[in-house]
Amino acid sequence: MKNLAYYNGKFGPIDELTVPFNDRVHFFGDGVYDVTYVRDRVPFALDEHLDRLYNSARLLDIRIPVSKEEFAATIMEMSAKVDSPDQFLYLQASRGTQPRLHTYPEDMTANLWIMIKPQKVKDVFTEVKAITAEDTRFFHCNIKTLNLIPAVMYAQQAQRAGVFETILYRKPDRVTECAHANVHIINQNNEFQTAPTDNLILPGIARAHLIKACRALGIAVREEPFTLEEMMNAKEVIISSSSAFGLRCVEIDGQPVGGKAAEQLRAIQQWVLDEYNDTTRA
Repeated sequence: MKNLAYYNGKFGPIDELTVPFNDRVHFFGDGVYDVTYVRDRVPFALDEHLDRLYNSARLLDIRIPVSKEEFAATIMEMSAKVDSPDQFLYLQASRGTQPRLHTYPEDMTANLWIMIKPQKVKDVFTEVKAITAEDTRFFHCNIKTLNLIPAVMYAQQAQRAGVFETILYRKPDRVTECAHANVHIINQNNEFQTAPTDNLILPGIARAHLIKACRALGIAVREEPFTLEEMMNAKEVIISSSSAFGLRCVEIDGQPVGGKAAEQLRAIQQWVLDEYNDTTRA
């Protein structure tokens, strides 16, 4: 098959599978999701992505009716049926189905969604540009919720500016993350600096693997907030997500940034790319 979708035990092509009108996702965006990529039919860091999905669900009192092992088995079964060995894997759990009502039964169980389609991860060595914007989202950014209207607007803002991402900051000047990625710097002390995993950022899986790479390479890691000024003056600015493990940002708001720790950044990027290739080898 070219692609494959799943909803509560039903399988079908993405453009043919339908869901109930009363799924709470339609009225409230009431659900959580996660994303990873598949290479040679092996999902990258699947355990970590499932852990994050189930944790997001727990934080919103969404009850996923299957174990992580059962969910993983369904994913692997579906991946084997899609023609391309390189795939985009999307997972979602909406709270459940009922006529529109803000409250929900305590025993409601989640509706499970899976989508798999052909797609490769971005070239990790791509250089990108960004703009900044004030972060006006809610204070539960650590939950990978379906309520993505702010992210949609920030992503559209970046597209209109002809750049890759919008980097967000909380007033007065704490950098948080991007519209749909984390952002990090190599600071003036040659440390990999990244915002802490508090409620203002999503704990990115790619972020965790960049930290792992730094520790393996003997590069100091500082999990502390940084300011707009520190970002603009950093030796390197790095944007990471499940589809782009660690891209160099070379321009922010029309001003050149980074480019002062090329070898160090290249080593980090290569380590993560090698890990991805090694752990997804069939």
